[in-house]
Amino acid sequence: MALHDSASTILTDQFGRRVDYIRLSITDRCDFRCVYCMGEDMTFLPREEVLTLEECERLVRVFVGLGVRKVRVTGGEPLVRKNALWLFQQIGQLDGLRELVLTTNGSQLDTQARQLREAGVSCINISLDSLDAERFRKLTRVGDLAKVLRGIDAARAAGFARIRINSVLMRDFNDDEAIALTQFAVDKGLDIAFIEEMPLGEVTHDRASSFVSNDETLAALRAHFHLVGSPETSGGPARYWRVPGAETRVGFISPHSHNFCESCNRVRISCKGELFLCLGQNDVVNLMPFLRDHPADDAPLRAAIINAMTIKPKGHDFDLRRAQPAVMRFMSVTGG
Repeated sequence: MALHDSASTILTDQFGRRVDYIRLSITDRCDFRCVYCMGEDMTFLPREEVLTLEECERLVRVFVGLGVRKVRVTGGEPLVRKNALWLFQQIGQLDGLRELVLTTNGSQLDTQARQLREAGVSCINISLDSLDAERFRKLTRVGDLAKVLRGIDAARAAGFARIRINSVLMRDFNDDEAIALTQFAVDKGLDIAFIEEMPLGEVTHDRASSFVSNDETLAALRAHFHLVGSPETSGGPARYWRVPGAETRVGFISPHSHNFCESCNRVRISCKGELFLCLGQNDVVNLMPFLRDHPADDAPLRAAIINAMTIKPKGHDFDLRRAQPAVMRFMSVTGG
């Protein structure tokens, strides 16, 4: 692919996949400590090593100028970032952006949902792995289920186009809640996606024995619900089924059992400005120097982004049998 600085450039990797979706982490901090996402005792980055909100806005603006049409803001927990609403307001005004979405643990939505909708956020994904308060606290280590449920209701009232629950099932812990979580989504008019646990970061439990495949979850749900396959897409890797007579779509994100790399259209940016070309690989380009060394010139930043597409790998290589994961960074580093 020829390298140039034209704002009309479409990002395409070496395998011909168009990259039109970015996931931007705006903080590594979170008010939860979910066992599959973080260690119990985390050391967070000093402020000077984290992108400013103005730098985040500039990054998104440049990516949108390069053909990105969907931006997902993530963390850590993005809504614990001071003045995060300002960033959503700025991104929501960008010409060419089709979809501004948010992934959150839901803990701050009871006070921020309406303002986020007014800023231009169209869809929200909310992590919810259990409807049992004691289990929820054990999995998140510190989380308050009641507050998250209030946040979900606040999001429903705010009028987002779509709200999706994201659930990670772990054997002998919450795998018996697949039906209850799906029924919760149906009752609330939400979508739900079951995500296979990804082997990222320091091993905090036996992932091979805790792993629950989405094939197994789908079989359990089909014994209870009449599910109909759907060709719908949310722009990401989820494969959806419909519950007839309900608004709910039931999705499955299956990095182990049904690898989705052939259609990968996304890259991730950490709160340090690291451009990760694949969630399950270590290929990375540091964009922070291009932001800070050239504060008034976007051309070097655009060129670095375009050039990075040439090293985007074909796919990830998750293997639960490894004693240590291939990627040692926690999920919270790259925002999921």
